[in-house]
Amino acid sequence: MPVNVYLAFPYNPYYPKPYHRFTEVGMMDAPNDFLVGDEYWDFIGGENTFPELLKTFDEVGKDFKVQLNKKFKQIAKEKLDSY
Repeated sequence: MPVNVYLAFPYNPYYPKPYHRFTEVGMMDAPNDFLVGDEYWDFIGGENTFPELLKTFDEVGKDFKVQLNKKFKQIAKEKLDSY
């Protein structure tokens, strides 16, 4: 069974533009050497995994929005109070 080795980035911080960083120019060949965002998730989970993953994150985020905001505010207050 063949083995493939990739450097993987779970998201593209430059989206919607293609991933482009000076460290990979001339050194790496996408998608042969590294996978970014949807290429990575679809490789791991099969075709259309990335859109399904985003949909799931959106649904969970909506369900926990109030709790998350409350926790973020608590953490921010604790950090500010510690200075």
